[in-house]
Amino acid sequence: MDFRLTDDQQALRKGVRELLERRFDRDALRAAAAGPAALDRGLWRELGAAGFFALRLPEAAGGVGLGLPEAVIAFEEAGRVLLPGPLIATHLAAGEVEGAAEGEAVVAAPDGPLVEWLDEADVVVGDAAGAVPIRSVDPLTPLHRLPVPALRTPAEGVGRTGSRRLTAALLSAAEQVGSAGRTTEAAVAHAGTREQFGQPIGGFQAVKHLCAGMLVRTEVARAAVYAAAVTGDPVEIAGAKLLADEAAVDCARDCLQVHGGMGFTWESEVHLHLKRAWVRAERWMPRALAEEAEAAHLSPS
Repeated sequence: MDFRLTDDQQALRKGVRELLERRFDRDALRAAAAGPAALDRGLWRELGAAGFFALRLPEAAGGVGLGLPEAVIAFEEAGRVLLPGPLIATHLAAGEVEGAAEGEAVVAAPDGPLVEWLDEADVVVGDAAGAVPIRSVDPLTPLHRLPVPALRTPAEGVGRTGSRRLTAALLSAAEQVGSAGRTTEAAVAHAGTREQFGQPIGGFQAVKHLCAGMLVRTEVARAAVYAAAVTGDPVEIAGAKLLADEAAVDCARDCLQVHGGMGFTWESEVHLHLKRAWVRAERWMPRALAEEAEAAHLSPS
């Protein structure tokens, strides 16, 4: 099967990247992380106008009429720049919640024990009664914890609710791939300019191995996510989420290693990628749930 992007998909990626580079560059990311978490409603509406939330909504319903592979491409770009906000919940609500597709409404949705961006949400899909704010490791992902978390099992891959959560897991995996790709790029760029002992640190074998490992993890995860977007198979989505979570977390850690102490400073974005990767890894389909789904497939009895 050929997973190379078509010309239209390449154009979609280019368009989303240009929009985000213009409206949410690295300076905007650092500024957002330095202050209290708040959504840029203007940017949210721009995303809506660009069709980000309505990508999979049929044209007859006012959407773009594309499929899950195209949504994965768009969410990968969002993950690359650490775009904040309940992107997945709002995307899933397009066509069901008034204003979600256009970016006029911000939608939050509980998943297991947590719900993101509850205070900023115009609409909450699901029961968030009694949710209390908790401290989030990621300054750009405010969290609330539910008093009685919803039960999640691998069997939720069947039915409407399960299908939505599977889609959410895949889009989260796409964001993780985007983050892994960005930290890989950052590590390679830093290794090419930072000098020690009179030469770039990228010339040292240990650093070369770190960067090569990051690239391999990222490309393997990307291939798994793209394949799962084409097949929509629950087991493949679970495997893609596992690989993408691992790639995002481990690439961010290795990027920190390449940057040294500088990677932990506020003027660097590297630590923000690691923190977001930790949060995403616990959302929609955490590792334990994905592993259970894989194990159930391998041992159906």
